[in-house]
Amino acid sequence: MLKQAFQSVKRAVTTSANAAKEKVDCVVIGAGVVGIAIARELALKGREVLVLDSAPTFGTGTSSRNSEVIHAGIYYPQNSLKAMFCVRGRKLLYKYCSEHEVPHKQIGKLIVATGPLEIPKLNKLLKCGTQNGVDGLRMLEGFEAMKMEPELQCVKALLSPASGIVDSHSLMLSLVGEAENRRTTFSYNTTVIGGHHQGNCMHLYVSESKNVGNWNGQSSLQSELILIPRFVVNSAGLSALALAKRFVGLKSSVIPPAYYARGCYFTLANTKVIPFKHLIYPIPEDGGLGVHVTLDLDGQVKFGPDVEWIDGIDDICSFMNKFDYSVNVNRAERFYPEIRKYYPKLSDGALEPGYAGIRPKLSGPGQPPVDFVIQGEESHGVPGLVNLFGIESPGLTSSIAIAEYIAARFLR
Repeated sequence: MLKQAFQSVKRAVTTSANAAKEKVDCVVIGAGVVGIAIARELALKGREVLVLDSAPTFGTGTSSRNSEVIHAGIYYPQNSLKAMFCVRGRKLLYKYCSEHEVPHKQIGKLIVATGPLEIPKLNKLLKCGTQNGVDGLRMLEGFEAMKMEPELQCVKALLSPASGIVDSHSLMLSLVGEAENRRTTFSYNTTVIGGHHQGNCMHLYVSESKNVGNWNGQSSLQSELILIPRFVVNSAGLSALALAKRFVGLKSSVIPPAYYARGCYFTLANTKVIPFKHLIYPIPEDGGLGVHVTLDLDGQVKFGPDVEWIDGIDDICSFMNKFDYSVNVNRAERFYPEIRKYYPKLSDGALEPGYAGIRPKLSGPGQPPVDFVIQGEESHGVPGLVNLFGIESPGLTSSIAIAEYIAARFLR
């Protein structure tokens, strides 16, 4: 079986006769916020780290295409990785931002019920958040919430004072700088296209991104370098699952199915007065947290994301982040009725296309949400390899906590 798998990958990836082999200490695949945080944490532990990313710079995927919200930890089942990392990560993130002068603001959040049928769901969120150790949660009557936010319409609301916003680019820039100051090297335009397990080490097949991007899909992908790290973290985000399938020696049974959910954001145009001071969230929907109000640190008001399930994503598309990030102006027609449930004064023509992002999900339409998956040797049997799958929201909030966990649990 292993021989067949190796032959399959070998047909897809060939190694140049001149390909160099190089032993390294630690490799982190993916320079999103989670990968950068992991690299920093490994470097703080005294390890020499190499970060590889197919893009020209850090944070070009999900890390730069999200709501930039610091979540409190309300939505996730008790004792789940999402709950534990979000609560721990929030505290670490606020502390880090304060100490490193990363722009952020603890503005609080209101999760609103716009009708009586939604009140039980709001009570359930209060119970879940309390079980997860989220401090300061308080149920408000509609008139109390609307006194805080006069433009709001709701019958009840859950106040989360611990929620906030952060400049994700500034955060990543700070983490990169810290990592680089401690012997971490970032290699951009560098794509890991596969690998195999041999002699208790992973062998990673590496190629320049321009060659991967020019691949015709018919011939074999050319590996120009083989890296042999003592420790490797697959934190490739949108391509983590596709890459794991190209690791010979990793059982396919431990690789969950991949789903992709596209989400669009619209901005509030032509407004002189910002209508809200808090983040405003509806009751969560299938595949997401609902079309919510997000404020950025410049005062811009954003609505989103919605959920659009996409398929037909091939390996190269995910490796090279060739997703469709355009925002169709006609999609605003779906936003207006959703937003007006809690913001009835939203005027026609007030929404302008903003940006879009893709969520790397492990559950599909109509399926219950799935927890983060973090696999070490005890899960898949491959020494020195850690896989991170399905690191969607609250990945930004959880990033420093995930890094702390990986270094403490898996680093030898």
